[in-house]
Amino acid sequence: MDIILLERVENLGQMGDLVKVRPGYARNYLLPTRKALRATKSNLAYFEKQKAQLETTNLKKREEAEKAGAKMDGVRVILIRQAGDSGQLYGSVSARDVAESVTEEGFTVDRAQVQIDRPIKSLGLFEVRINLHPEVHVTVTVNVARSKDEAELQAQHGGMVTRDDMEAEEAAQSQEAEAEAGEETTEEETAT
Repeated sequence: MDIILLERVENLGQMGDLVKVRPGYARNYLLPTRKALRATKSNLAYFEKQKAQLETTNLKKREEAEKAGAKMDGVRVILIRQAGDSGQLYGSVSARDVAESVTEEGFTVDRAQVQIDRPIKSLGLFEVRINLHPEVHVTVTVNVARSKDEAELQAQHGGMVTRDDMEAEEAAQSQEAEAEAGEETTEEETAT
């Protein structure tokens, strides 16, 4: 089926391009979402008349997306999930989970805008792409952890933290606390 693109569609073409696609893709996605028109003579004439208006509308939307993207770029969100000792999640992180977390950070994101390249099925830090506009993409870091403390450690270490790492961190903190308490008692003894 031949269609005229009304906006940029990734892996397909730019606005105004005449492309050939499978009928199902056109009928089920491109035409209902108003991303394309059937390539008929009347639609070609309509597109030529509306081309300037479509381009200005697209430019305004892109500028708004770029402004939002500048604020959102580099945002880190934390998702608390249950996982086994090996770091394997008991479920997986979905686009909806990421969209809700980014929305809680103060940005409006729909799950359809979230693009997860590989399923997130383990603990750690993951880069997720948010499509704000067909021409504007932002990367968000998703920190999947069992607890807030573990998420902080993962952010410091740059990756997944095991139970052994958590125990070592707790032991180091308790040793620091004991050392500080020892210093305070020594100062008190020298003062008397």
